Amino acid sequence: MGVTKDGGFNRRQFAVIGALAGAGSTLAACAPIAGPGRGELVQQNVSFSAPGGTFDGVFIHPAEGSWPAVVLWPDIAGLRPAPIEMGRRLAQSGYAVLVGNPYYRNVAGQQFADFEEFRTENGFEKVGPWRADNSNENVMATTRALVSWLDGQAAVDANSGIGIQGYCMTGGWSIIGAAAVPGRVKAAASFHGGGLVGDAASAPVNLLDDMANGAGALIAIARNDDADNPEAKTLLRDAGEKSAASVEVEVYDGDHGWTVLDSPAYAQGEAERAWTALLRLYRDEL
Repeated sequence: MGVTKDGGFNRRQFAVIGALAGAGSTLAACAPIAGPGRGELVQQNVSFSAPGGTFDGVFIHPAEGSWPAVVLWPDIAGLRPAPIEMGRRLAQSGYAVLVGNPYYRNVAGQQFADFEEFRTENGFEKVGPWRADNSNENVMATTRALVSWLDGQAAVDANSGIGIQGYCMTGGWSIIGAAAVPGRVKAAASFHGGGLVGDAASAPVNLLDDMANGAGALIAIARNDDADNPEAKTLLRDAGEKSAASVEVEVYDGDHGWTVLDSPAYAQGEAERAWTALLRLYRDEL
């Protein structure tokens, strides 16, 4: 099964890894799982009260010690083995990772086996009403609840900053969350994020200035998204220069979805480059 020499995964490996991640997501609370890097990991299903309903997700962290916390928001296909495995990989680098269900206000748990099922089983139609409940204001409220919960966990180092990373639909949630709780969220990473620019005060581009002084943001844009809206990167860079945070905006040589393990656009080389940039962001800011 293993990892590639640089610690990444290829598609054939993920066929096996995804099955294990899916099994792991149903493990009893605090069950140890062998993993490289930080030794055993603990992976558990969690749920707690949050604005609009009961939040649910998967919490993964090294079995011993306390670590900087990270919220990992999956893409539009929601909670499933691929983002859980990405969370496991991040935990192996020394983080307490909460992989969240972005649709908790409407449904609990996994809704699609993988991105292919989302794509072929009318996923866009199914999630449409759920997405509507994730206004930027609601995402802010959710982030406050998640930060409060994380700070109460023994596996979380409350003296370190918190990171948030999002993909596709949730890419902007990282910036929204950092603006909602600037006292705690010190790093935001958006990968092929949608809806980053706009005139609304709550648009992510207009919230970069609300991030904490000295915080950091990584905005990784897909090449086809850039081709569709080439002005977006300029607007984001201009807003980043005016903010008190350190904001990196880069167009990657991959199409929308290139960083997600089960995405049809997954591109391992550029995905690994983006992962390296993510780890650098967390190393510097958390």
